[in-house]
This record gives sequence, C-alpha cells and structure tokens, in this order.
Amino acid sequence: MTKLAYKSTALTALVLCAGLAYAIQVPVPVDQISIANTNDRQDVVPPYGQSPLGYGAGKNEPRVYRPDTSSLDFVYHNHDDMTRYLRATTARYPNLTALYSIGKSVQGRDLWVMVVSSSPYEHMLGKPDVKYIGNIHGNEAVGRELLLHLIQYLITSYTSDPYIKWLLDNTRIHILPSLNPDGYAASKEGTCDGGQGRYNSRGFDLNRNFPDYFKQNSKRSQPETEAVKEWISKIQFILSGSLHGGALVASYPYDNTPNAMFNSYVQQPSLTPDDDVFKHLSLTYANNHAKMSRGVACKSASPSFENGITNGAAWYPLTGGMQDFNYVWHGCMEVTLEVSCCKFPPAYELRKYWDDNQLSLIKFLAEAHRGVQGFVMDPNGSPIERAQLKIKGRDVGFVTTKYGEFWRILMPGVYKLEVFADGFVPRDVDFMVVEQHPTLLNVTMQPSKSMSSESTPQDGRNNLTSPAAVTKLPTFAPLVVAKPTPARVRTTTTTTASTETEAEAKENHAAHNTEGPRVTGSDLTTPLPHQEIAAPTDRLVFT
Repeated sequence: MTKLAYKSTALTALVLCAGLAYAIQVPVPVDQISIANTNDRQDVVPPYGQSPLGYGAGKNEPRVYRPDTSSLDFVYHNHDDMTRYLRATTARYPNLTALYSIGKSVQGRDLWVMVVSSSPYEHMLGKPDVKYIGNIHGNEAVGRELLLHLIQYLITSYTSDPYIKWLLDNTRIHILPSLNPDGYAASKEGTCDGGQGRYNSRGFDLNRNFPDYFKQNSKRSQPETEAVKEWISKIQFILSGSLHGGALVASYPYDNTPNAMFNSYVQQPSLTPDDDVFKHLSLTYANNHAKMSRGVACKSASPSFENGITNGAAWYPLTGGMQDFNYVWHGCMEVTLEVSCCKFPPAYELRKYWDDNQLSLIKFLAEAHRGVQGFVMDPNGSPIERAQLKIKGRDVGFVTTKYGEFWRILMPGVYKLEVFADGFVPRDVDFMVVEQHPTLLNVTMQPSKSMSSESTPQDGRNNLTSPAAVTKLPTFAPLVVAKPTPARVRTTTTTTASTETEAEAKENHAAHNTEGPRVTGSDLTTPLPHQEIAAPTDRLVFT
C-alpha cells in the first residue's frame, strides 16, 4: 500500500468512526437536564408546553401523559398485591417515597399511605402536605387503582418532567389507595351498582362515620375512621381529594345542611364560607378531565351536573361525611371526586380511566400553592405554634404548625387576616392575593400580659359561626393553600405584618422570596429503604 493510499484509508476510517460516535453518543442523563427557560430555579413552575417529555410538548401531542407503566399493570390489585407493590416501590425509590400505615382495618389489613416527595422523611419549611384517599367504599375500585398508577407516574417522571419535579420538590403528597380494604375484598369485579362491599366488615358506611357539623352523628366510630381522624390531627393537610365511583362529578362541601330532615325531596345547596375556592378546586379537576366537565349523566335516570361539579348537599344531603369533617375540624379543603359511572368496571377498562383522570389528578394537587402562606412569629423571630387565624368574612379558621407556618387557599383579591395567639395581642393584617404566585405573609405578634387562654372551644371545629364562639379564641386546625395554573411561580409576595400598611402590602405583590430552609429534627429517624416508617406522631416526624 502506497503512503498516499494509507493516508486516504486512515482518513476514511477516522470519518467513519466520528460518524459512528456521533450516532451512538451517550445522552445527557435526564436528571441533569437544565431548564434554561426557568433559570434553573427549583421553585419556578415550568409551563406544561415547555416540558421536554410531559404533556403539551407540542400542539400535536396527546392530551394526557404517557409514562412508562411497565412495572404496574392495568389490573386490579388485591391487598397483598398492593402491599408488595408499595414495598417494592419504596425500596426502589427511597429518595422519593416513604411507606407507612395509619392503622388497620377491622380484619387487620394495613391502611397503607405512600408519601411521594423529594423530601419524603423530613419537613421543609413552607412545603404543604396534601393527600388523596381512595376506596372509602370498598366496591368503588377505580380510585384505588388510579392512585397506584399516580404513584408510579410521579416517581418515574421526576427526572424527566420539570413540572412533576417542581411538584415533588415543593409538595409532600400522601396517597392512601384503600381506606376500606375489607370492603374491597368482599366486592366483585364487573359490578357497576349495588352495595356489596361498600361497607366495612362490620357493615358501616365509612363516609357516614365522621363527626358532623350540622347534626349529631350517633354511629359508632370504626377503626378505619379513627385512623383517619388521628392521621389528619397530626399532619396539617392543606388539600385533599377523596376518590369515589358511581358518578362522574366533583362534589364539594357542605355535604350536609341544617335543613336535611326537611329537604328530602328538593335539595338545596349548603355553601361554605369558601364556596368560591371549592368551586375553583372542583372545576380544576373537572376541566382537566377528559369527560367530566361535559356534565353528562351516567344514566338516563341519573342527574346531570353543570360543568361537572356540584355542591354535595344540593346533590343529596348526608350526615357524617369525610369532606365536611376535613374542612370544619381541620381546615383541610377536601373535594369528593366521583371518577367512574361503573363502581367496579372490568379491568380492561382501567387504562381508559387512567387516561381520563391522569391530568386532573396532577393539576388538582398543584392547587396547594395558591393563595396566602407564611409564618407567625414573636418579636424575637421564634415561631408561634397553634396561633389561630381566620380570613375576615370567612368563619372557618386554621392554625399554625409547630414552626409557625400557615397556608390558606384563596382566589385573587384583597383580604384581612385575623390572628390570635394565647399571650399575644390580636392582629388584623390586610394583604392581597394575585393569580401569578402565592403571597407570603409574615406576621409578628406582640406579647400581652392580659391575654388568657380561657373559653376556647373544645370540639376542635374550625368555625366562628356559633354565638358562643364569637367573643372567644377559636380552636382551629390546619388549612389549605392552592396554586394557580401551571406555569406559575412558587416564589412569593412578601408582606411583614408588623411594619407594612395596606397600601404597601398591595405594592409588594411583585416581590419574591424563595422557599425557606430545610428543617430536620433530632427525633426523626430515617428507616432503611426497604422498611416502612411508623405512622407520624407529630408534624416534625412526618411532614
């Protein structure tokens, strides 16, 4: 071979190798993708249309997400199958998940809860807790499977979808797939109607088993109900969805009415002080659902629902419902989500239900970042735990966490926050809520020797409507924050209550402040990845 021919051959080989190397180049790991249009800010919500792999990547993309669900089939999972899946998932994704049980059913089945978050074992200041509960009626099985697939989607999309990454970085999502595993075990696939499996193993309807605001509930409390009551008393949930079947509608409080006994034929709405917020939350789910917002009746004899939402009592009044209890006793805004006309449809239809509900399930959770949030502190900057707060004109209250945090879902507008704390002078603070981002409102309380803790209501309800409570400090519990449309920023409006006027508060709605520092506790023991953690005993241990 001549010298010239050798050089020509070598050059050709070099070009071929370079082309081959380009063709098989190692891609950038998805967890290293830089979101240039958000300046790599973790507290900025990426627009769906800018998500590289998620919904809205292009105008011709399908309406719903298409995650890899190869490890979770579209079949019904009995309790043992569900337990194995949850344990395997938390072992495989220890940095995104934590598994715990809030108690056991009558027949001894664990009531599993999976936390999905970038901080599953530790609290981040300013990060709200939200929850989904499925299968409260054992024969309404679609929600149970939807929540398992939601877990699967969230954890597999964390590194590839900026919107999901933002959601998990800024929210702690608690998912309880089955509150009534005993009823589910007694149910039968393919049964669209009837009551077989609806109740727990003692024959109690769990969604009629909670304390009621309007009427004394004399039904004996069940283990499953007690587990939920203890759970939400320890974690200050901001937002909640309860998944049901048998209709296609988002139903919001109140479920009961003072006139329930007299309105057996013509039901009237029973509206909360936060009716605008509840309607917005319900519309968020319905409008992002493939069919719900059409308001089409499941059957010719069934009612239709305008825009796919309804007030619970206007549909039919009930006593002892879970969503009213969440709201009145703990300030958690819960909406009942009826996700299937058939209560227990054949398994081959589950994929369709997932496609219909997937986007709604995600967008609903993001509403936990709308409204106002902040801290209540003393003059030294120390947090005031269980300070009692109320939005003027909305007589359902809420309280601060042990870190002085509070959240409240509100629509855009100007509001007045009333703050009470034992041993401190009450405060009234004006603030503004805008659509683009939540408002951060920090309140400094001044000590008062004349303040006393006498005469606080002992029933735990978050209301100030009863005459006896008007002049007393109410005993509330946690409340909610919700979030604007996707592509909204997590950064916040800053208002310091001790120094700013109402005009200054309005001007400050454009000021931003990043999320607070990480908080870890000496009493927080992180389990091995394959172990379940104990049910939370206070907010530090599990929020």
